Amino acid sequence: MHEGELEAGEAPRTGSGRSVRPWPAATVGLLALFLGGLNISLLVIALPTIRRVFDLSSSGQQWLVSGYFLTFGLTLVPAGRFGDQRGRRNTFVAGVMLFVVASMVCGLAPSGEWLIIGRLAQGVGIGIALPQVFGTIQRMFSPRDRKRPLGLLAVGVSGSRLVGPILGGALVTVGGEQGWRWIFLINVPLGVIVAGFGWRLFPVAERGQRPDMDLIGAFLLMCGLGLLWLMQGEQWPELLRWLLLPAGLATLVAFFYWERFYARRGEPVFNLGLFRIRSFTLGAFIATFYFAGYEAIYYLVSEYLQRGLGHDELVAAIALMPLALGTAVGSAAAGAKSKRIGRPLIAAGLACGAVGLALMLIIDLFLPGPRSPHTAALPLLLAGLGGGLVTAGVGGGLVIAPNQTLALAHVPPAQGGSAGGMLQTGQRFGGGFGVAVVGTALFASLDRTGDWLLAFRIAIAVIICFFVIAFVAVLTDLANRSRSR
Repeated sequence: MHEGELEAGEAPRTGSGRSVRPWPAATVGLLALFLGGLNISLLVIALPTIRRVFDLSSSGQQWLVSGYFLTFGLTLVPAGRFGDQRGRRNTFVAGVMLFVVASMVCGLAPSGEWLIIGRLAQGVGIGIALPQVFGTIQRMFSPRDRKRPLGLLAVGVSGSRLVGPILGGALVTVGGEQGWRWIFLINVPLGVIVAGFGWRLFPVAERGQRPDMDLIGAFLLMCGLGLLWLMQGEQWPELLRWLLLPAGLATLVAFFYWERFYARRGEPVFNLGLFRIRSFTLGAFIATFYFAGYEAIYYLVSEYLQRGLGHDELVAAIALMPLALGTAVGSAAAGAKSKRIGRPLIAAGLACGAVGLALMLIIDLFLPGPRSPHTAALPLLLAGLGGGLVTAGVGGGLVIAPNQTLALAHVPPAQGGSAGGMLQTGQRFGGGFGVAVVGTALFASLDRTGDWLLAFRIAIAVIICFFVIAFVAVLTDLANRSRSR
């Protein structure tokens, strides 16, 4: 049997005893991914209103956005392994229902602290659910057929980013000061529907799946990544922040050695041997740095338009539409070509994204300052954001789905959940890291100069650096492959 081929034996079955139908199950996964992405773009639009209502500090605002990425990312790998071992249906439904309950907590939150707690719980819920989607696709589709469902998932992400800003802007505008609550409460009926379809269509545990779980490995991985993440917290004393770095690295080293030990007697939470698969390792690296930039774009543009130039939520939503539209177009164009063209397609996408953001910087030099926001609106929307974000969005479409397909191409189906979870961990950890770094650069510049235009340009330059790091990694891989032929 070739690596990555469907395993022989009894086909996965639903709770009713019927064989799992691959495409309906993949469609449920699409809805779950749409829901997770929707709650990123919805919050970004409503964030300035929430800041006013609860008088949040800049650190509190970043926790609302990046804290979701943190708990989302920390949960993915253990949840993926758990689904591989115990069955994906119950795990998926439990994750979605936790997300629903957490959304109710957010929507009814009496204070900023409760809102942050609910937001962190949202991340845990969606982090439990999504690895089951990738594990099911890995199990139900052969390597040559996976590009279509994985491309469908990429379209789901793009769709959520397209719908989210407009829906969020409309809810906040119509609902006034309390309109932000509906960006969370809308998840309740949507989540219940997704959970119901998942219960009917996702596979239950297969015979022969191992009952044990590497709890120590899961704990060490989550603690190590969490400690590194906490370095970004501005509320910590400077000395403590730097002590978190060696503590996090030491915990991850302990995780590495524990996983090697545990692999001799059981199935570890993550098979470190997957990092010997070159395509998987490179894919995880690219995903981490690309999403660091991609997620930060939404946060930065929304902050700049609403707080810097004084526009309302709907204007910010309209400005972000070209990015999502461009990503959808790029994903559709990349679909069937990802396996045939491979890494050069990803390199082209990263270059396109960097050029689009550079275009925004160049055009931004000619825009009026923030003291005349309404004069600045038309050229900003049509020239700066319209041209630059369309280009960056098309580049994103050429990166996201092809990179996902190539990264998972040689992963054995039995480890699809944990591998997909690790890949998603890179994306979510990268996304939250990007938002935190860009937010820190933005507000640090504002504290020094009070100039929104300058702060915006510095933050855009940071995002371009993230894209360039991923681009250099792809070029290095292409050069090494060319020399080895």
